[in-house]
Parts: sequence; structure tokens; C-alpha cells
Amino acid sequence: MSAAGPPQGANCAPTGGSEAAKPQAWGSMSPIGPPAGLETTASQTVGPYLHIGLTWLVTDDLVGPGTSGEPIVVEGRITDADGKPVDDALIEIWQANAHGRYDHPDDTQDLPLEPGFKGFGRVPTDAGGAFRFRTIKPGAVPAADGSMQAPHINVTIFMRGMLKHLATRLYFPGEPANATDPVLARVPVERRDTLIAKAGGDALQWNIVLQGAGETVFFEY
Repeated sequence: MSAAGPPQGANCAPTGGSEAAKPQAWGSMSPIGPPAGLETTASQTVGPYLHIGLTWLVTDDLVGPGTSGEPIVVEGRITDADGKPVDDALIEIWQANAHGRYDHPDDTQDLPLEPGFKGFGRVPTDAGGAFRFRTIKPGAVPAADGSMQAPHINVTIFMRGMLKHLATRLYFPGEPANATDPVLARVPVERRDTLIAKAGGDALQWNIVLQGAGETVFFEY
């Protein structure tokens, strides 16, 4: 995989347990000397306030004119530790084209680029925590060590109360290359299915669980 498509196989390590999805709180600050008439302000949730002025950034159909490859639709839901939908999350999608090349200057492979496919999308969740986007199945890409990675989509998640976004991947069901993918190989066997979409109807189904039972694997970066 080129440097243009992080997380790279050689440096990609899954985070452990539910701590991966917990927002990190700032440590309390202790002023020098006693407080001088200071009052505590009301607590506030960190944005990202995705539905205020950001709708124009949404790109839920990545397939432009002349794009080659297998068109696919991916849909799912984002839920929290209690199984409740997260209704103000934002998902960013970054992937190679059908030939296995990213539309980025750092990817210098001698493979075709297609003007109608940039490989980047941005999708918000709705009131039920659901998301849906249309793209193509990417080609295999090399890892940092030169080994080949299975076709996958890099996914980044932004949401309220989270100071550091989450990074994960979507792999494809029934893909033979999954068995030798260097990133999947570093994920415990019992958790790999959280990264692999399921076939269903006219769309691939892939849910993102932030914490608790069935928590999605997230990667450090």
C-alpha cells in the first residue's frame, strides 16, 4: 500500500478493548494558590456539529463518469456501548481505485488513474445512526513492506465528545486475499469479522460498534 492510503500494513496495530472508542478527558488543571472567586462554567460536548453548515461537504456517491470496477453500495449503522444510534457522526472514506492506485501524489505506482474517481467520500449518520454510500470495490494495494493487502476501504469516524477520531477498515466478504492480508493478520481471529462487511440484498452491510459487545476493531495511528 502506498503512503497515500494509511493505515499502512507495517504500522497498523489494533487498539485493545473498549478503551479504543472512549473519548479521552483532559486532566484537571491545578492553579497556583487558592482560586480567586472563579466559578465553574457549564460543561460542553465537543462537536463536531456536523449538521451545522457542513452538509455541502457530503459526498456519498464516489463513482463518477468513466469509473471502472465493480460498483457497490455500503450501508450500516453506528451505535454506542448501549446499542443506541449515534446520530451526529461523520464517516470519511478513502480508497484506491479498481486498479489499486490512490489518487494522491504519494502513490507513484505505474497504474492508471481515472478522472471520474477520486476515492474520497464523506457521509453523515442520520437520526437512526444509519449511513450509506456508493463506490467501487478497490483493487489490491501494496503494504509498506511490499506485501499485498486485500481490497479494503479506509474509514475514519468523527463524532461528538471525541477529541481524536477513530480509524478502521472495511474488507469485503468472500475475498480470498483476506486470508493473507498483513493487517487482518494482526487482528485477533475472533474480532476480524467486525472489519468484514456482510452481503445482503442490494448493498453490503457493515455496522460500526463504538464500544462493548461486538466492538469494531480500531487502529492506532
